[in-house]
Amino acid sequence: MKLHPKVEAVTRRIVQRSAATRSDYLTRLEATASRAPGAQRMGCANVAHAFAGMPSNDKFRVVAERGRNIGIVTAYNDMLSAHTPMQTYPDLIKAVARQLGATAQVAGGVPAMCDGVTQGTAAMELSLFSRDVIAMATAVSLSHDVFDAAIMLGVCDKIVPGLLIGALQFGHLPTVFVPAGPMPSGLSNGDKAKVREQAAQGLVGRDALLDAESRAYHAPGTCTFYGTANSNQMLLEAMGLQVPGTAFVAPGGVLRDELTREAARTVLDITKDRRFAPIGKVVDERCIVNAMVALLATGGSTNHLIHWVAVARAAGIVIDWDDFAALSEVVPLLSRVYPNGSADVNQFQAAGGPGYVIRELLDAGFMREDVLTVRAGGLREFTRVPSLTVRSVPVEERAGTSASSVGTQSLIWSDIGASKDESVVRPASQPFSVTGGLKLLQGNLGRSVIKVSAVPEDRHIVQGPVRVFDAQEALLEAFKTGELERLCVLDANASLICVVRWQGPQANGMPELHKLTPPLAVLQGKGFKVALVTDGRMSGASGKVPAAIHVSPEAAMGGPLAKVRDGDVIRMDSVAGTLTVLVDASEWTARPVAAMPETLRAANGVGMGRELFSGMRRNAVTAEEGACSWL
Repeated sequence: MKLHPKVEAVTRRIVQRSAATRSDYLTRLEATASRAPGAQRMGCANVAHAFAGMPSNDKFRVVAERGRNIGIVTAYNDMLSAHTPMQTYPDLIKAVARQLGATAQVAGGVPAMCDGVTQGTAAMELSLFSRDVIAMATAVSLSHDVFDAAIMLGVCDKIVPGLLIGALQFGHLPTVFVPAGPMPSGLSNGDKAKVREQAAQGLVGRDALLDAESRAYHAPGTCTFYGTANSNQMLLEAMGLQVPGTAFVAPGGVLRDELTREAARTVLDITKDRRFAPIGKVVDERCIVNAMVALLATGGSTNHLIHWVAVARAAGIVIDWDDFAALSEVVPLLSRVYPNGSADVNQFQAAGGPGYVIRELLDAGFMREDVLTVRAGGLREFTRVPSLTVRSVPVEERAGTSASSVGTQSLIWSDIGASKDESVVRPASQPFSVTGGLKLLQGNLGRSVIKVSAVPEDRHIVQGPVRVFDAQEALLEAFKTGELERLCVLDANASLICVVRWQGPQANGMPELHKLTPPLAVLQGKGFKVALVTDGRMSGASGKVPAAIHVSPEAAMGGPLAKVRDGDVIRMDSVAGTLTVLVDASEWTARPVAAMPETLRAANGVGMGRELFSGMRRNAVTAEEGACSWL
């Protein structure tokens, strides 16, 4: 299938824009890749230190026999349900490496915080920059420089982007990512949201709310909504960076363990003595565009409009929100998974999952097949679903084998076929929407993005008076006291625009404002037209309330949100792609830029370790540039 002309045009534009930085990146990659392995290149003391802790057989294999050595970077901890299953993965990987004449070492661990735990607390202000900390920790882990390949163990929100950014600094290394899979379905996401809205109105108490949350989040594995963590997995499949079909296989089973073993076999197949496919060459402009298309086609997390800009930058590739918006105009929406629908990711997987979506996008000309992946079969391999089969072991191979184990299980991949549930995934010829549901908004308030795939059509345009808040807690208090509802009633069109500012990267680290979704959803459910405008982020699970987010430049940088006053009228038009405060142009130009309240400035960055992140806040670039602290 011929590539869609808009996808081709966006790719060409990115290639041209990135020519100098990508060329520099590839030059560094080639120079590093041409060196001899670390065990042969380094001094004897360096080598001795590197392998002193290895079992003697492994030490002999990597030093004397010059066997290949895999560096494992792990985000395992048992605080995150999604990462709990990874405790056993290094041993599985090491065993396979030994079978293949190679070795593996845990090169290092990276921090991994749970946004579900920190949501709405001061610790959430560490969340975005934890991505850069993870990237740096990945770089520290790999900087021992004795590795021929790398395996990344991680799943959740900032962790996968951080691992990717860090791994791309070592672009000469073949690298495979390994997830853990989603937890079993519990209380449905829709029912959970209803209880949250009831709690926001005081209709149920803490006991009922805690019971609902505990039934929703109840076991090892990722959360089952299609937020940032599960969007990560969709994008890694679309980029060809993990074993095909791995994303949403449940943790803890035989299939999951075998897929983890397959990751070791896969990465060893793409080292320099084989089909060399280092991560810096896999992640090129075409690969990045494939990821953007997959995000749009599945209604994925808006957080990736920040994270994937940063990931691309790490590979010398420059993308911006214009690229996302241009692709969104033509990429069809092929899945409905909460918050863009009622299904969870387990139902998405059962209906066809990532493989189905990738196949439809390839066949319809929205994704490129001519890309390098970690598998010899290319991206087409990622359109199939894995399963286990039993291979009979010949009699001559059975020596020492018990009667109960005369066969071995091996992986096979099968065609996905038609959608098993067209309320969850549909073919490209019959999409849920002919566009990707993401819009770039521009106007005298700056540039921002809105995800409209889950927003009711009668809320795609909202115009109303403004109530300005300097912190999310102030908005929550205004809802509790009934102020927001009174303001909605007073407006002739029953509309209200809530502006929450001083939430950008430089102001306070750009926390997610997910706690604002239930109260605003309550007001919307009562028939009021409400919307949020903010220089902060919303959770990847937020959806049905219209929200212009990531407003750039942020208020703390002197952006236009710092000029907005209570009573101004804002028009948020997702159809025309505009975000405008309806103030006379001359008055708007003359209006002074407000300063961050001194009480807020004094409180920001104090406690919960936020003091250590002051340099990151000070150096952060805009959200559209990836909110990076390292550029």
